[in-house]
Amino acid sequence: DAVLLGRRPHIRWRASETDLRIVESALRHLRLAPLQLRHLDQLSGGELQKVAIARALVQEPRLLLFDEPTSALDLRNQEEILRLIRGVAVEHGMAVVMTMHDLNTALRFAHKLLFLKDGLVFACGRPEGIEAATVQAVYGLPVTVHHIDGRPLVLPAGEV
Repeated sequence: DAVLLGRRPHIRWRASETDLRIVESALRHLRLAPLQLRHLDQLSGGELQKVAIARALVQEPRLLLFDEPTSALDLRNQEEILRLIRGVAVEHGMAVVMTMHDLNTALRFAHKLLFLKDGLVFACGRPEGIEAATVQAVYGLPVTVHHIDGRPLVLPAGEV
């Protein structure tokens, strides 16, 4: 029912076969089908995030907006959620905009980054073009940018 609520803008009096097919597809795609009869208060944080994503997907948007979709999730669930979002976006031709405070995770999953400073756009670009000076200016912290397996990794400068 929580996912079906995402179809509300499309439903007149009752859910159609098309609505139910779209919901079933989202549940399967996000591997939520085995959980569909459980109450929301019985789901883990990662499972709840998947429900929220499924609910957004069944609205059939062209743009998905996420505010910290992986906050409070462990590393495995962060990875799973971000891979699901990326896969769904590619499969359905959707654009995704998300806020994220974990810079290294953003560098791994984003096609483009937008840095804000004092409420204004400070810099924009592709992850592979990230510069230590930009990160230092935005975060006020000296950093170094390392490339591992062709991907940037930002670390605070100096000794631990």
